[in-house]
Amino acid sequence: MDEGQLHPHIETVAEDIESMGTRGAAPIADAVASALRTQARESEAETPATFRAEMRAAARHLLNTRPTAVSLPNALRYVLQRMDGASVGALCRSVERGAAAFCEQLDRARDDLGEIGANRLRDGDQIMTHCHSTDALACVEAAVEQGKDLTAVVKETRPRKQGHITARELREIGVPVTLIVDSAARRYLGEVDHVLVGADAIAADGSVINKIGTSGLAVNARERGTPIMIAAQTIKLHPDTMTGHTVDIEMRDESEIITDSDRDEIGDMTVENPAFDVTPPRHVDAIVTERGQFPPESIVTLMRELFGEGPGEPWNEPSGTDADV
Repeated sequence: MDEGQLHPHIETVAEDIESMGTRGAAPIADAVASALRTQARESEAETPATFRAEMRAAARHLLNTRPTAVSLPNALRYVLQRMDGASVGALCRSVERGAAAFCEQLDRARDDLGEIGANRLRDGDQIMTHCHSTDALACVEAAVEQGKDLTAVVKETRPRKQGHITARELREIGVPVTLIVDSAARRYLGEVDHVLVGADAIAADGSVINKIGTSGLAVNARERGTPIMIAAQTIKLHPDTMTGHTVDIEMRDESEIITDSDRDEIGDMTVENPAFDVTPPRHVDAIVTERGQFPPESIVTLMRELFGEGPGEPWNEPSGTDADV
């Protein structure tokens, strides 16, 4: 299918995700599921084969925006695997139902995760955060609603300073905040009770892929004896890693970390800007999901329960099917 036949909303959502105008696993997943619903509702396809091809093309276009954000393919997979019907109308309705069901589950999952994570936090605890995670904030919000007084040390998280978003949202729910530069984290780890971060993806062996700097923070936390808790909805689980695939680490533009004038002044050099790193399971105490809390080594059991042994890629055209429809 020609890219020009995609609904303009698909391109808008893709641009917002790629530019990080839409950020965070749950907002990304919600945006792509809703975009597929728009594509289905506004499709002018005249045959089921054309409709399916349009939906797969829309999914592939969205898939290429953020290679490390596994919530994106998980959302696409959920909706497209429920696409079924012998007519365009039936296919459209199945996509709309699938997208609506996914978004509804997404709303419930954050609240359920927050309640579970809050049980690990005690009255008077101080937490340290890195980057911005709606799942981690859900744990704090639930703990505050339970009447617990918490304080937070917030890493600013360069180069895009997502920690400023975390600091603002913590202040909005009444949590006192101390903002620090990333390199000061080890100095404060002895004073905090938990490191609480989110995840962009979790591999089958329990490795956590999150904002660059998480791995170093986890190593320091382990050395200091500070527990590290990962708050992550099950949409963050990376089912492809069960079959040996690795997680792509997104490299972002160098303009995020250096200006053209500074580059000219320094001279010839290579600039790299990895967005994420990998924290081994040995440095993680617990992964909290809406399904419960798990030691990282057992996360593969949950992954098999949710996805089976292999999730498939419904955005790729099955050989020899559409031609017969």
